[in-house]
Amino acid sequence: MRWNLGAGGLGLCLLAATAVVADDWPQWRGPQRDGVWRETGIVENIPAEGLPVKWRVPVQAGYSGPAVAGGRVFLTDYVRESGETKNDPGTRNELQGKERVLCFDAVTGKPLWEYAYPCPYKISYPSGPRATPTVDGDRVYTLGAEGDLLCLNVESGGVLWHKSLKDEYHIEAPIWGFSGHPLVDGDQLICLVGGAGSVAVAFDKQTGKENWKALSASEPGYAPPSIITAGGVRQLLIWDADNLNSLNPETGAVYWSQPLKPSYGMSIMAPQKSGNMLFASGIGKVGAAFRLAANRPAAERVWNGAAKSAVYCANSTPYLQDDMIYGVDCDTGFLMGVKLADGSRVWETSDPTSGTRRARHATAFLVQQEDRTFLFSETGDLILARLTPESYTELGRFHVLAPTGECFGREVVWSHPAFAERCVFARNDRELVCVSLALPDVVK
Repeated sequence: MRWNLGAGGLGLCLLAATAVVADDWPQWRGPQRDGVWRETGIVENIPAEGLPVKWRVPVQAGYSGPAVAGGRVFLTDYVRESGETKNDPGTRNELQGKERVLCFDAVTGKPLWEYAYPCPYKISYPSGPRATPTVDGDRVYTLGAEGDLLCLNVESGGVLWHKSLKDEYHIEAPIWGFSGHPLVDGDQLICLVGGAGSVAVAFDKQTGKENWKALSASEPGYAPPSIITAGGVRQLLIWDADNLNSLNPETGAVYWSQPLKPSYGMSIMAPQKSGNMLFASGIGKVGAAFRLAANRPAAERVWNGAAKSAVYCANSTPYLQDDMIYGVDCDTGFLMGVKLADGSRVWETSDPTSGTRRARHATAFLVQQEDRTFLFSETGDLILARLTPESYTELGRFHVLAPTGECFGREVVWSHPAFAERCVFARNDRELVCVSLALPDVVK
């Protein structure tokens, strides 16, 4: 974290209100992996005339979001060389091409380095990598759609180690590709893998050596590993296609498991904790809230979602605040405000997702900033809004880039943006864009 002050030096140091906090976005959903943007000096609304675009650079296809750390932007993409991309959810497309890890200067967009490797695809929705890079000090970790796990030097792009998860664990890529964003926890890199006894695997982050592996399931699912503290211990949450599991992150030993089986193996969102409550949901109207024990690692189911209760999240992870769940429902495409206590729906709107129409899997990615929420819509719009237990109130929007993907006949962009350097960094299948969100009088 860096402290930056505007012009005036020591005089401004004496005025706390003028201090501006800048931060990196080194992994999926930010520094603490919680979808909270803690920088200050950020616009309080989006003016009708729009926002200043700092730079645009060409990239290729991908669903993975950018990561920003140490003045650099890291992104993965896919360069298709042959084969046809068809987004049929039940069909594996076969393509020839290469995956790339790209690095850019965060201020100018200047390309700094690129690492590419051949990568034939045999997955559905084959438009590129899914997992956002994870930056940890002088290393960046990437996970490709076909299971290539890489550790690269952030300065040069040199490969420090590489593992093929498919080859090492004798598995096939999930039909929608490897998607669990790698998690650095201490000296370990924890990944969602698959196979008998290896749904979750912890590697030594320096060498790539396996430290432990755990869990078997019908499918590994797509939900990223996440850490919570409850019952007096740190718990690693792994939501596979059958169960929501809590593990000891040091050993992989299972603390508890609760059945939670979404349709099509699509456990996607990261389970969210507020106080002693934990919530997870997915396609097929499968969702539940659990009460976490205070004195030991254990969970008790409080309620299950029903046809007209809860919010069933897929592409986008919700957040919990003020005893509410704010998230996008995959069946309707509506952003909803739902009571955490019992799952009852309070309000819903399609304004920040698909517009005025109901649309399955309509998507907006939610990031909190102070008392407001930035939403990046599948339409390519950045929206600033205030979400409260009573309502959704929009504070402006700006069209950042074109939706270049396709889903159910509509054009979409499904990539989680990064918020750092008082900017938003967003990508589609053609370009990576940096847009300033700094207040006009803030000097870096």
